[in-house]
Amino acid sequence: MTVSVLLADDQPLLSLGLRLVLEAQPDITVVGEAGNGAQAVTMARALRPDVVLMDVRMPVLDGIEATREIVASGSPARILMLTTFDLDEYVYAALRAGASGFLLKDVPPADLISAVHAVVGGHAVVAPAVTRRLLDIALPHLPEPVADERLQRLTDREREVLTWVARGLSNGEIAGGLHLSEATVKAHVGRLLSKLALRDRVQIVVYAYEHGLAPRSP
Repeated sequence: MTVSVLLADDQPLLSLGLRLVLEAQPDITVVGEAGNGAQAVTMARALRPDVVLMDVRMPVLDGIEATREIVASGSPARILMLTTFDLDEYVYAALRAGASGFLLKDVPPADLISAVHAVVGGHAVVAPAVTRRLLDIALPHLPEPVADERLQRLTDREREVLTWVARGLSNGEIAGGLHLSEATVKAHVGRLLSKLALRDRVQIVVYAYEHGLAPRSP
């Protein structure tokens, strides 16, 4: 299956470099290039790419708001944010908006290709432990936990798995800690995504923090 990618960056040289790396792969094709966030939203709707590589800072509409609009439109596209620093102040906001992860702009080609394939496969590029580090930095700015009626849909075991995911543990680690098979944990995570209407594992971590289901002290 060919993976379609939309590039969204206001630096033509960077977009060119990304295109050259991606299109050197037989199973990846770049379907378009947007020079600002508004164009990215329009092109995502028209082209329906599998993945959007989205710069955080862009004119007209920044990458975070563009991500929010693409996700709200119901687009199945997975969005990878491009940033200069791994602790960019906007990264948490991007993840909260629905991004599946983030990449540094100087990412090695092999890692870029792996990241594109990973998000298409439903995996988050930001490791849960890294997500926790980002959230710890963002904790002073998080609102107080709020109630959510969707939590009532969860079984006790699903709620337990949710809290373990929020601790940054892999399915294998959760399976060992709860004395379950890894397949069972994977099934629980899948049900969490469905019942809470979340896009991926990173969103589970963000959700847990915002609803008081994860430790809020750094």
